Amino acid sequence: MTSSVHTLLHPVRVQELVRGWLLEDTPSFDYGGFVIGDKIETAVLLCKSPGVLAGVPFFDAIFHELGCEIEWLHKEGTSLSPVCKVAKISGKVRHLLLGERVALNCITRSSGIATFARQLNDQKMACKWHGEITGTRKTTPGFRLVEKYALLIGGISTHRYDLSSMIMLKDNHIWTAGSITQAVKDAKSVGGFSTKIEVECRGFTEAKEAAEAGADIVMLDNHTPVALKEVAEQLKKEFPNLLIEASGGITLDTIEQHFSPYVDVISLSKTTQGYDTVDFSFKIIKEGHNPENPLI
Repeated sequence: MTSSVHTLLHPVRVQELVRGWLLEDTPSFDYGGFVIGDKIETAVLLCKSPGVLAGVPFFDAIFHELGCEIEWLHKEGTSLSPVCKVAKISGKVRHLLLGERVALNCITRSSGIATFARQLNDQKMACKWHGEITGTRKTTPGFRLVEKYALLIGGISTHRYDLSSMIMLKDNHIWTAGSITQAVKDAKSVGGFSTKIEVECRGFTEAKEAAEAGADIVMLDNHTPVALKEVAEQLKKEFPNLLIEASGGITLDTIEQHFSPYVDVISLSKTTQGYDTVDFSFKIIKEGHNPENPLI
């Protein structure tokens, strides 16, 4: 699937994003660029720690915006082993260095997310669990598109993209509306037939109320694995078409404990918060220097 995920991206939106990043990084004079000038040079992108390559369309857009050409030596979604050459980038040397840090910031983070997502997906496949593992809306402001894209490259789902993508009613909505039933009723009056409704629930009683009110999905939040499985089984017996999501405090080490035939979705915020990045570097190729060994 990873070979075609890039077609989800709107090229104009990507272009807008990278222009903003480049302008943020160099808001006025390019002093370093003055020193090195417009000679045509080639740089190599090196991967220096293990990980899944992700973020290629954004890396491409950064350097295409600067008039540079890129040759990829590995496909997006590939598991990389250090130290390896990942891409070659050619163009005016000052343009190469204008894009360097912005592109590295993007690809190290997106590859880190994809690597963690791949680990989660591998666990799911090994356990033959039927459901979906997803990220959450806990993303970095201004960087959400990259983070959600990286989840897909890693092989897991994005969850809702934003507040407009699905109606999720959490505790603050319910307390303010007065009840789960009232909150779902009001949501259905504006969401119509085309928008799913999910309700955050603290136990079987709340989840049953949500299902009876017409919710499509219930999120069982902060349940122990044992309690989660018990409540999920009860709900599925009464509401077989109800989707059940588990969330709250789930980690790579504990996710297998939450796999159940009665749980359809498991969401983790760490997919876009607190993940390890993949180490990449960007070196101009010069005779007598080995880019894979800075000491030479």
